[in-house]
Amino acid sequence: MSDDVKNVPQDQEGEELDNIIVLNDENGDEIEFEFLDLIEYEGEEYVVLLPHDEEEEADEVVILKLEDTDSEDEESYVSVDDEEVLQNVFEIFKEKFKDEFNFIDE
Repeated sequence: MSDDVKNVPQDQEGEELDNIIVLNDENGDEIEFEFLDLIEYEGEEYVVLLPHDEEEEADEVVILKLEDTDSEDEESYVSVDDEEVLQNVFEIFKEKFKDEFNFIDE
C-alpha cells in the first residue's frame, strides 16, 4: 500500500455501497475496502478497513492514519510504520468489536 492513498468518491450511476471506500494504491489501481471504524489514538485518527473482495474472505484489517487535506471533499490516508501504534489501535478496535467479530490471536 502506498504511503499516500486518497479516497475516491463513489459515482457509479446511483449504485450506493454501504461503508465501501475506494483507495488508489501506489500504481494508481483502485482497491475497495469496507470501512469498519474510526479510532482516535493519542490525538490522531485512524481508519480500520477490511479489504472488500467478494471472491475470498479477508482475514486481516488495514489501519491507516487520517490526514488533513486542503479539500473538504477529499480525505487522505497514510500508512502507519510504527508497530506499537498499529497494535494499540488494533487493540482498541478489538475491544470495541469483541462481540461482533471472531478475532484469532496468533
